[in-house]
Amino acid sequence: MRILRPFAFVLATFAMLSPALAADPTFPKGTRVGLVPLEGLTPAASFPGFEATDQRVKVVVTELPRDAFDSIDAAFKANQTGGSRPKLEPFELESGNKAYITRETATEEGASVRRFSVIIAGPAFSGYVAAQVPDTDKAAYSDDAVRRMLASVALRKNVPAEEQLDRLPFKMSELGGFKTMRTIPAGTTVLLTDAEDDQSSVDTAAYMLIGVMGSGPATPDDRGRFAQQIIAALPGLREARITSSEPLRIEGSPGYETRLEAVTGKDNTPVTVIQWLRFGGGNTTLRIVASAKRDEWPAAFPRFRAVRDGIGSR
Repeated sequence: MRILRPFAFVLATFAMLSPALAADPTFPKGTRVGLVPLEGLTPAASFPGFEATDQRVKVVVTELPRDAFDSIDAAFKANQTGGSRPKLEPFELESGNKAYITRETATEEGASVRRFSVIIAGPAFSGYVAAQVPDTDKAAYSDDAVRRMLASVALRKNVPAEEQLDRLPFKMSELGGFKTMRTIPAGTTVLLTDAEDDQSSVDTAAYMLIGVMGSGPATPDDRGRFAQQIIAALPGLREARITSSEPLRIEGSPGYETRLEAVTGKDNTPVTVIQWLRFGGGNTTLRIVASAKRDEWPAAFPRFRAVRDGIGSR
């Protein structure tokens, strides 16, 4: 026991000198990238990440396409990371995910700051974390402390459905049995799909895309033209042909239903696509786009309608 006491004292002293880390990673709402924030940092209100009370220290987390890490990895291996760019170096994470880190100094509003960035390899996306710390906070947030925080970065495969639904500007009481749900980072649109993961093709799997548009037809007489124009602009469809387009009421509100048939994907898979528009006040429009393979349409359509009819105002 006497041998262990000096070691325990050193650990206790070190803990008092450095900002403390919590036990488990914290994931900002709606994101799949999280970390263990240093003591004094709390979830930010205006961006996905963490910040100090005085907002001088900021840590932003986000997701990037899987190719983003691959391109950084290839550049590092080819020794193409020099020049005026910050030095890139491999970085060891507690999770074991492969990562790279950079550190640089800059000037922000006349003050010197340190900037760190980490890009992380994930199975279906790349994680990215950027931290900015003023030089005046070196005592509380040393380079070593910031690096330990960044080493705690973790990725999760999915964001819990309840967490995603809470961010949307509308309520959803029915999810139609879809396997995967993803909210667009801005938090105004949700994707429901039968694709198993981000690597699966959304084009050929049954899916629904639901979001609020900040625009609409100028007058009720323009609703048909408006509906046909925006459905015709859907990406990834070829040989598209509108088969019906007509007004209807959706949960007591004026709406418009438009259907088309097309082919999609590398194998020219035949699909049927339906678009529902629900017009609201203030020139906003709830837009629902749903698609399924043509031979699977009879089974998919009741699911689409159940989701549509379960959407309400928040």
